[in-house]
Amino acid sequence: MAVLSFSPLQAQQGNAARGERNFRACAACHSLERERNMTGPSLADLWGRKAGTLPSFDRFSDALKSSGLTWDDRTLDQWLTDPKHLVPGNEMTFEGIEEARVRADLLAFLKEATKPGAAPSQSAQRGQRGGMGGMMGGGMMGGGADPTLKALEPGIQVKTISYCRDTYRVTTADGKIRAFWERNLRFRTDSSKDGPVQDAPALLPAGMMGDRASVIFSAPEEILKFVERRC
Repeated sequence: MAVLSFSPLQAQQGNAARGERNFRACAACHSLERERNMTGPSLADLWGRKAGTLPSFDRFSDALKSSGLTWDDRTLDQWLTDPKHLVPGNEMTFEGIEEARVRADLLAFLKEATKPGAAPSQSAQRGQRGGMGGMMGGGMMGGGADPTLKALEPGIQVKTISYCRDTYRVTTADGKIRAFWERNLRFRTDSSKDGPVQDAPALLPAGMMGDRASVIFSAPEEILKFVERRC
């Protein structure tokens, strides 16, 4: 219990400017913009929200939905300290923040940035991939803040995809053909306002070696329409 003890003064004494810098790691999975969900749910209007109840987010774990928690200074500090201890069985990969000052700084920033009517901080929202892994209890770790895909440069706009044996070949609007081992090319969808327009999927790099990529479609039914088995 001592590990999860909390003084209401902690959030008041936190440094919001430092907390904003710390939040950039969280921004890989969480948006401060209302109804903009990523790997984890939007954090807008977080204080006073019952855990696992944001209507626009479909990936809450059963453990979080049945926890009975309401997010406030105390429960958020406990969650940031050790989410597995607070809600056993939740699917979050974030291990927690041991340092009380770091938690206090982060809470001080979040309390201001998530209150109704607050404008999302653009500097804070520029997240780093591989951050805190959906720390408000979403699904599996992953994702990140991808760029807007409505208007694509020719080098990333996909025109055709062919498949032969264990190889995909992706042709982009600039006429280039890129070959990928079948396990190194992922097909994904983005139906949000930032996703690609219909029939104009985007090719984005993935991984650090340059041999992996993702093709992002506007809807799942486009995938089979684009992929042609041809040797």
